[in-house]
Amino acid sequence: MRYVSTRGAAPALPFDDVMLSGLAPDGGLYVPEAWPELDGAKISSLRGLPYPDLVAAVSAPFLEGAVDDFSGIAADAYASFERLAPLTDLGNGLWLLELFWGPTLAFKDYALQLLGRLFQAGLDARRARALVLGATSGDTGSAAIEACRDRSALDIVVLHPHGRVSDVQRRQMTTVPSANVHNVAVRGTFDDCQRLVKLMLADPDLRSDLAATSVNSINWVRIMAQVAYYFAGALALGAPDREVSFAVPTGNFGNVFAAYVARKMGLPIRRLVIGTNQNNVVARFLETGRFSIDTVVPTITPAMDIQVPSNLERLLFDIYGRDGEAVRRVMGEFAEHGRVGVEPSRLQELRGFVSGAWFDESATGRTLAEVFAETSMLVDPHTAIGIAAALATERDPDVPVICVGTAHPAKFPDAVEAATGVRPPLPGRLADLFERPEAMTVLPPDRHAIEAFVRRVAG
Repeated sequence: MRYVSTRGAAPALPFDDVMLSGLAPDGGLYVPEAWPELDGAKISSLRGLPYPDLVAAVSAPFLEGAVDDFSGIAADAYASFERLAPLTDLGNGLWLLELFWGPTLAFKDYALQLLGRLFQAGLDARRARALVLGATSGDTGSAAIEACRDRSALDIVVLHPHGRVSDVQRRQMTTVPSANVHNVAVRGTFDDCQRLVKLMLADPDLRSDLAATSVNSINWVRIMAQVAYYFAGALALGAPDREVSFAVPTGNFGNVFAAYVARKMGLPIRRLVIGTNQNNVVARFLETGRFSIDTVVPTITPAMDIQVPSNLERLLFDIYGRDGEAVRRVMGEFAEHGRVGVEPSRLQELRGFVSGAWFDESATGRTLAEVFAETSMLVDPHTAIGIAAALATERDPDVPVICVGTAHPAKFPDAVEAATGVRPPLPGRLADLFERPEAMTVLPPDRHAIEAFVRRVAG
């Protein structure tokens, strides 16, 4: 399996080079040359596998032997999870796929616990060291830091928007005392953080000097590792002999794109329902074909406070028939004008199985309260938006809808308590989180300032 850039002007690379590169040198994102397909018999054979073995089986077509002992790495990656992709019946044909029982209480742990170990193994094989750069709207940062902390081959620098993540999310990043961990609070938005990371990764001098790579979902391994839990949820409810749908809250579009990949591989997904907050760039795109930048509105769902979701570019690559030159033109127009349109004919197939809905804070709060009243379950605000999207969509009663639970409610205690009257407690291992000392550097959204910091701590 080789990987190509969505912008078509970078050489095809094998898996290990793609993992350590992150972003393609032409500014595009790597995707497989072709989507592997699993037939019904193969998918059926995955039933009942322990979760690490399922990850190894689903990932195998993307690896083709590129990683020694991938099964062992996967087993080690998921050993610390309290529970692995459990399903809870919400009633009315809805199910909750609980992806928040990992070490940092967010779905990002599924990919990043694996990626951190793969980074270390790949660098050890090359007797090399690397700088991991990350931008976070909250959960990616803590999950990446937990996965990379104290690893001898890695330094990690994470950028988060100053004052725009929850207190729990911030402290999960800034209270880690490891010498190889560095936090930057950027006076701006997540889009600023993501833009700065992309600019640094696109700089050949910085990449060469520091062996820089990315931990964000621009790194293909993040997507690959998330595909498996869609298989886990669908298999638990009868796939491949039964269709399922998924309702996914989205910010940077990586989680949804992993579901899209699972469908391309043959998983019988009837519909993907995408939920966003009032920063509704994805819902607007699906409805109008227009992709445009607007002002980012801070909300109680900070992972969705995004106007430039990177992984839409991977979807555009398929929409444009895997024509890298066409995607390069589209992304160039977007970079120049802050808006771009896709012809309706190109969206026709996508609209046949993907729909989007967005909800303001009032609607999100009502859903939090309703879920608690009807099930006695506390969910986080992002998960609530996914559930709201499922409830707002016309459904076939014979096709269950799996709502993706992306974070533990204790990561957003103020919003949950305001809606339900109940404050979710932190798990015991994080009970002293607010007593731990913090360390972070506050900087403006200026590339030169950020790069100077990066070179100082990792050079």
